[in-house]
Amino acid sequence: MKEYVVQTMNAARSYIDNDMQTAGEEKTRRVLSEFEIKISYFQHERNIHLMVTLFFALFLLLSIGSLFLLPVDFIITGLLLTAIFFGLTVGYVFHYYFLENSVQKMYHMRDEIIAFLDPDLKDIGLTDSGAKKA
Repeated sequence: MKEYVVQTMNAARSYIDNDMQTAGEEKTRRVLSEFEIKISYFQHERNIHLMVTLFFALFLLLSIGSLFLLPVDFIITGLLLTAIFFGLTVGYVFHYYFLENSVQKMYHMRDEIIAFLDPDLKDIGLTDSGAKKA
């Protein structure tokens, strides 16, 4: 998934930086439409990973709590289970962090395309590239 997100972001950035100024409005609208579909896929993926991350964090907390309740014979098993949940939780947190930041960057790229297509939105501050500084 990470490669797909990076590939999509690179393609959009390349289009915005290199092709958008010379491409026709119809092509840019098609690119925007497809990009919005990809953003919705990544938003869905981000939401799923948030739920998975929260569940693994809950399992980690439960396994830590169970260490205090387990008989001495099962402490090694409990520690192993806790270590596994810790590793999975850390991995999911990093992946979720990547997805969250990538989607936020895609929002800004989308705003750049919209500001190009409709400069009035930029002038009134409805896209981030035209937002008024306080």
